[in-house]
Amino acid sequence: MKKEEFRSILSGAIANEVESYTFYRGIERCTTDSTMKKIFGELANDEQTHRETLEDFLTQPVKSFHFDEARDYKISETLDVPQLTTDMKPIEGITLAIKKEEDARDMYRELAELSTDPEQKKLFVNLSNMEAGHKAQLEDLYTNMAFPEVW
Repeated sequence: MKKEEFRSILSGAIANEVESYTFYRGIERCTTDSTMKKIFGELANDEQTHRETLEDFLTQPVKSFHFDEARDYKISETLDVPQLTTDMKPIEGITLAIKKEEDARDMYRELAELSTDPEQKKLFVNLSNMEAGHKAQLEDLYTNMAFPEVW
């Protein structure tokens, strides 16, 4: 994979962040539960920050990208995620959101592993860690919704 291809991968990541932002804002607007409003509002804000971070990264010239070009990146495997809509049942939306956060976490982790520049590596490690936190938060919400008898 050539460095120029990373621009396409990062553009796809930005599109995924925008899609997640839109989905989370939609859930925030539709729900009447104050806890869910808060969680999805925070997730939306985080996704907006991720988008801005990636857009800033993309403004750099391709020659400033520092990736090991000799490896099989397997990043495209994380980009085929079903489109999220606000028309699905809440539990279905949360299930898909968990998968989307997992895919984003894995993609950023892979980009971190491929990075040869310490600052660039740190950027992707931080994004991966944030997505892992989102996944955990959504899994807690899912567990509470899917298994209410536990409460």
